[in-house]
Amino acid sequence: MKQLIECVPNFSEGRDPAVIKQITDAVERVEGVKLLDVDPGKATNRTVVTFVGEPGPVVEAAFQAIRLAAELIDMRRHTGEHPRMGATDVCPLIPVSNISMEETAGWARRLGERVGCELDIPVYLYEAAASRPERRNLAAIRAGEYEALPEKLTRPEWAPDFGPARFHAKCGATVIGARDFLIAYNLNLNTTSTRRANSVAFDVREIGRVIADPTSGKPVVGPDGEPQRQPGTLKGVKAIGWFIEEYGIAQISMNITDTRATPLYRAFEECCKSAERRGMRVTGSELVGLVPLDVLLEAGRYFLKKQQRSAGVSTAELIRIAVKSMGLDELAPFDSRQKIIEYNLAKDDPATAKKLIRKDLEAFADETAAESPAPGGGSVSAYVGALGVSLATMVANLSAHKRGWDERWEAFSDAAEQGQRLKDALLRTVDEDTDAFNAILTAFGLPKGTPEEKAARKAAIEQATLGAIEVPLRVLRLGLECLPLIRQMVDTGNPNSITDAGVGALCARAAVLGAALNVKVNASGLNDKDYAARVLAEADAAMAEAGRLESEILAVVREKMGV
Repeated sequence: MKQLIECVPNFSEGRDPAVIKQITDAVERVEGVKLLDVDPGKATNRTVVTFVGEPGPVVEAAFQAIRLAAELIDMRRHTGEHPRMGATDVCPLIPVSNISMEETAGWARRLGERVGCELDIPVYLYEAAASRPERRNLAAIRAGEYEALPEKLTRPEWAPDFGPARFHAKCGATVIGARDFLIAYNLNLNTTSTRRANSVAFDVREIGRVIADPTSGKPVVGPDGEPQRQPGTLKGVKAIGWFIEEYGIAQISMNITDTRATPLYRAFEECCKSAERRGMRVTGSELVGLVPLDVLLEAGRYFLKKQQRSAGVSTAELIRIAVKSMGLDELAPFDSRQKIIEYNLAKDDPATAKKLIRKDLEAFADETAAESPAPGGGSVSAYVGALGVSLATMVANLSAHKRGWDERWEAFSDAAEQGQRLKDALLRTVDEDTDAFNAILTAFGLPKGTPEEKAARKAAIEQATLGAIEVPLRVLRLGLECLPLIRQMVDTGNPNSITDAGVGALCARAAVLGAALNVKVNASGLNDKDYAARVLAEADAAMAEAGRLESEILAVVREKMGV
């Protein structure tokens, strides 16, 4: 499988669009690299660029961008709110898929060596690529910033990992490394005071603040001779306060380096609490660069549950709730296709545009009715199952919000979330079934002129047939899993929606029976007769179970309807 890494270099130029474009054009010229995001900031005079691809092309694109930044950016004239020490201030590589952190760190070292040797720029390695423990932390390397470099480079302990140990006045020094995904996040305050913004930042960041003696105001020194600190409330978070002239407000600028310890929503909530204690208010926030989809879905669920509302809503609605709750659109519109990694990667993918589930209802029906054999009964079975469990999810959401049932909202919310998971899983199989059928057609189309070709074709047909069985097996299992949830909604849900749940049962049974037919027809051609016997037995059992559950559900529906 293809290895993918992400690169997020930060360039010390955020005000000249022509310079920024020359740098990003250099990235895009490298074949195999996809530019995901360009996020310039005028007040910080800094641009965060995000691109992704296989390691070799990504490292080449990073080198070309660093080379061009060294030519175009003059650090002697640079000013901005963000800490910085070079034209390319920092250049992290992040493992995305099928690659370890150790491998990614190896690529970072290769990039650092090339930058140091070919461009004559002092390079420091950080995080997973660091050459020594004291250099893991970016803040420690960048202490004193660009202005401290002339003296810093004369000290043996700060000799660069690559490149010359001498001051490069025009482009400074560069920090290159490998790290986990980081969320760069700014929160807006209703103040212009950098000092007050810093007070909030110190409250929440992991390192906290230095403890001052209440009488002298001087730092309290511990037994080790170091100033003692009061830790902040958020693990894996770095933060400072600054004033953004462009917007006329102070912000808390935050890097969340461990989203498991500190989810995005918790960072927002903690800053809100601190700001309120200090007489301020968080008015909104912004994401710098991209964010994984799960981060926003988690936030959407949190804010809905905080309102005691069902979190079993669509992905699009969870994103909308997260954006509105944290004011992510206060300073600029929030474009999900641009800011969410998964959507950004898929937006220009021709295969994504061709997916059946991207079509509207009329287009899907037209595609099904066309003379091509796919999509066929397998994809339709999956879609019918998705509609069935969607009806149960609707009943759960209506019940969660029913007047007088406030004490039951959480149970219905849990049911709705389960329904959403089943719906999403079934929707994925709509295209998977068509893909599996097309794989069989491709296998049958292989050449068979020689004994070797015949053997290869036979093996390919067998493999494709297995795939064409596995997908409807998943639909069959998912359809069965939907029926108890539908029964739960018939038994306990909003009585005004009893027939909706009943229709859901009809759809779920149809999905199971349709998928079972596909399992049976494909299993008949398998050479592996033991496997074929097992899946045929499972299909028969599933059909019987689905029929039994549907009958029980419809009996309850009719009883409650009084017919």
